[in-house]
Amino acid sequence: MSETVQEPAAPVESAAESEMSSTEALLVREGDIAGDYLERLLDLLDYDGDIDLDVEAGRAVVSIDGGDDLEKLVGNRGQVLEALQELTRLAVQQETGVRSRLMLDVAGWRASRRRELTELGRATAEDVLASGKEVRLRPMTPFERKIIHDAVAAIDGVHSESEGEEPNRKVVVFKS
Repeated sequence: MSETVQEPAAPVESAAESEMSSTEALLVREGDIAGDYLERLLDLLDYDGDIDLDVEAGRAVVSIDGGDDLEKLVGNRGQVLEALQELTRLAVQQETGVRSRLMLDVAGWRASRRRELTELGRATAEDVLASGKEVRLRPMTPFERKIIHDAVAAIDGVHSESEGEEPNRKVVVFKS
């Protein structure tokens, strides 16, 4: 009598797990492509900087830190950083064929700006709540407006909307 031994079945990956792992793999690839692109740029400019790659909230996040010249890559109110982010996204798209939502931070500027804008959004929401009068903030980038909207949304009794056309689009905070 011969006995047949069956090998244990390999774990079956669900469709959601498969999609998540392929999405995460694409985001990691985006980060790698962006890191290579930015490394070449830093070399061309002869700037020092350490590149860190991560995946957060469904997007590749690339940060450059550590060099003395990096503030030049941020520019006035982040204008150079915004342009560099778009160029990096285009470089990634050229390699992958997919539009990237990659986020780039240089010298911690975006992280610092996020803290400032969160506080501005919270303080503005509280002022509107107390006074009952709507407040229009100065024009902001989509990145900046999103942070303000998130901060306002955390306060009961107020809401925010964006109005106007780029580059003069601004957030307006209203009492609900």
